[in-house]
Amino acid sequence: MIACRKIFTDTLLTLARTDRNIIAVTTDARGSVMLDDFANELPEQFVECGIAEQNAVGISAGLAHSGKKVFTCGPACFYVARSLEQIKVDVAYSRNDVKIIGVSGGVAYGALGASHHSLHDMAVLRTFPGMNIVLPSDARQTKKLVKLLVNYPEAVYVRIGRAPVPDVYENDDFDFTIGKANVLLEGNDLTIIGTGETVYHAYQAGRMLHKKGIKARVLDMASIKPYDRDAILYAARETGRIITVEEHSRFGGLGSLVTETLAESPVPVKIIGIPDENVIHGNSSEIFAYYGLDAAGIFKAALNFIAQKYTDYQFILG
Repeated sequence: MIACRKIFTDTLLTLARTDRNIIAVTTDARGSVMLDDFANELPEQFVECGIAEQNAVGISAGLAHSGKKVFTCGPACFYVARSLEQIKVDVAYSRNDVKIIGVSGGVAYGALGASHHSLHDMAVLRTFPGMNIVLPSDARQTKKLVKLLVNYPEAVYVRIGRAPVPDVYENDDFDFTIGKANVLLEGNDLTIIGTGETVYHAYQAGRMLHKKGIKARVLDMASIKPYDRDAILYAARETGRIITVEEHSRFGGLGSLVTETLAESPVPVKIIGIPDENVIHGNSSEIFAYYGLDAAGIFKAALNFIAQKYTDYQFILG
């Protein structure tokens, strides 16, 4: 297993060796982002702003406006809170194609608690015109994403975790396009849609359901904005019910995106995410298990969901 933050910086360094316009900006987070090798080898393409995320975003916007390919890197919890105004105005509104890499996103900081969780990022950034959002599921997808982002003409927020993650994709023989979902398992009994680090658990739950004779379709919705509207509509029409799984508040994220899409084409939807409470203290695995975001929790939820009968369109939280 490889941490997505590790493959991100390794790939960025490889690309930056032959492209002097690639600039990494950080905020006393070279350790968190694993940028030491980049800073040591390419100091003229590295900007250290100290603990000043607002300044970092403003500087990054200026560099991007002058033609640089800027990757602004640091803890997600600070970039989508402390520097939110600068992202809104200097980056999204001003159409500066900065790539904001939020590391240790979601509940990756675990026991550090609510101050260090970023469970609102999708909800907030989805509302900014000009801002794209991507949550890669594993190292291979992260590598493809970085290569794509170097010349991507719009601003993008990327949320990645902290710890090594299992492979969702066994090799590099898969497509990755911003705005498109990938089908990991085919099925017509229900659909499970994950994003980011929940995708592996959704996929494992889907395989468990197949062994039970329940043909679950599993989608990797890495791209939250833009997103694959057709994949959701097809899933609703062809499988009849959908479960969404996200390392995010139940409000405003993947589940909301799906239910908004289906408002005129209703099917039952179950949203598995973080409820309206401060998250328990523990590591990521413990938190995932507690809130049913792991494979076992998704599998159990799917069995209960299949067993229930619906006479009307319903959204289910939890």
